Amino acid sequence: MRRKRKIRLKKLISLIIAALILTLTVSAEEAGADQPFIAQSMELLLLITALSLAPSIIIMMTSFTRISIVLSFVRNGLGLQQTPPNQVLIGLALFLTLFIMSPVISQVNNDAVKPYTQGEITQEQAFSSAMKPIRKFMLKQTNRQEMKLFLKLSNQETVEEYDDIPNEALIPAFILSELKKAFIMGFMILIPFLIIDMIVASTLMSMGMIMVPPVMISLPFKLILFVVVDGWNLVVKTLVTSFT
Repeated sequence: MRRKRKIRLKKLISLIIAALILTLTVSAEEAGADQPFIAQSMELLLLITALSLAPSIIIMMTSFTRISIVLSFVRNGLGLQQTPPNQVLIGLALFLTLFIMSPVISQVNNDAVKPYTQGEITQEQAFSSAMKPIRKFMLKQTNRQEMKLFLKLSNQETVEEYDDIPNEALIPAFILSELKKAFIMGFMILIPFLIIDMIVASTLMSMGMIMVPPVMISLPFKLILFVVVDGWNLVVKTLVTSFT
């Protein structure tokens, strides 16, 4: 039965593909211009692909990675599993990313999007103009060690100018740099929470209260400390200023 179902499914997929090809061929013939029709179809396909890759581009080529990781460290340091919820942290990370990347977005809009929609430049020129401010942002935030690593792996150790650095080496170097900086900031955030946990645990041990979970006692103290020092304000301020 399973084999019959697989055979039927393959036949159905083949029929659908054949029908699509036939439809495209007939439409192109009716239009009387094969090349423009095919070009429009390819443009539509590329547009759909770009939209599907947009979340990955936002995550990997902006400040979103560092912000989301640091906010996760804050929640774990407080000892809270579901507070704030993931939706709140992701939403805060997205709006902080929009705030930090607003100059880059404005430059991309002025140099690439508007001229392309007005028909002043081609797609290749729009893509090149859009990548310039994004590359400038990534180059500013990328560590030399990670950059040298990927240039060495791509057999391009000798680069005279920044414009000669390929995107396939710049983007992973930028991501690794963001991960490294996020973990360093997370380590600095976890230190005061760790000190509170150690004090509470040693106090409970000295009092003979072995069965009492230290987390239950340390959680209110960590929350009070975080509120008194205005923790969210400090974290957000540190994140924003780390990109300047």
